[in-house]
Amino acid sequence: MPSPRPLRLLLAALLVAVHAWGLWGISADRLAVRVPPPVAKQEVVMILPAASPTPPPEPPLTPPPPKHQAKPPKAAPPLPTKPAPIAPTDPPKKAPATLAAPATPSAEEWALAGQYTLKNSKRYRHTWGQHVRSLMGTAVEGPDQGAVRFEVEIAPDGSLARLDTLWSTSAKAEQLARQAIQQMPPLPPTPTGKPLVFQRTVSFQPFETDGPPLYKNDCQPDAPRFSNPFAWDGQAAQARGHQAPPPPMSPQELAECLKQLPKDSLEAESAQMRRQLEQGWSSTISR
Repeated sequence: MPSPRPLRLLLAALLVAVHAWGLWGISADRLAVRVPPPVAKQEVVMILPAASPTPPPEPPLTPPPPKHQAKPPKAAPPLPTKPAPIAPTDPPKKAPATLAAPATPSAEEWALAGQYTLKNSKRYRHTWGQHVRSLMGTAVEGPDQGAVRFEVEIAPDGSLARLDTLWSTSAKAEQLARQAIQQMPPLPPTPTGKPLVFQRTVSFQPFETDGPPLYKNDCQPDAPRFSNPFAWDGQAAQARGHQAPPPPMSPQELAECLKQLPKDSLEAESAQMRRQLEQGWSSTISR
């Protein structure tokens, strides 16, 4: 009976050999060269583009002009043409301004004016001027408009004694004013029974009216008129002139004076303010 040791060694050697044989088979299969199958041949066909036409020959280059060659003269610029004249167009015509004549004083107004003795018959003078303007008609803007100033003298019986033109800005206005004065009816006697001399401006313009005067200050004494205190006629003795203020009214005279004063209207107030503005506030004496 053989010994167990050599038998074990033989079995071990067989196991090692089998194991090595398996490993070698796997490695040989991996290391085997695999030849690819043959590939069919392919023909390559190249398509060339069509031949382009022959380009035309280039024109010969022109040599540049020499530097010393004179430059051609520049053409003269065209003369400016004058624009066609524009026909003038007339501006739109505007209607001229007009101002109707004031109302003719009534018989009642003339009766009250014939009794007013204050301030050189102030109410009589105003009524006379209003009557003249009412007979002159409507004033129209234009060359005929203007004003005229007269010096008038009324006789005690109310008739016209004298009429002088001091100045005039329109011949038409003066003509119409004189015609109106000749057409006036007989006037009442003067308030004082004496000749009445005064100056009056008649306006014949479409933007100016002669409003009624104020009467509230007519009982106050007149302010002294200015006179040059150094005036000398060359013959009399030189002395400085001095005007004495007028004497004040007595209570009875003041009461009688206040009875004559009519009630002032709003038109009279606005007319007085306008006159003061035109005069530059140089005087507060109403006309």
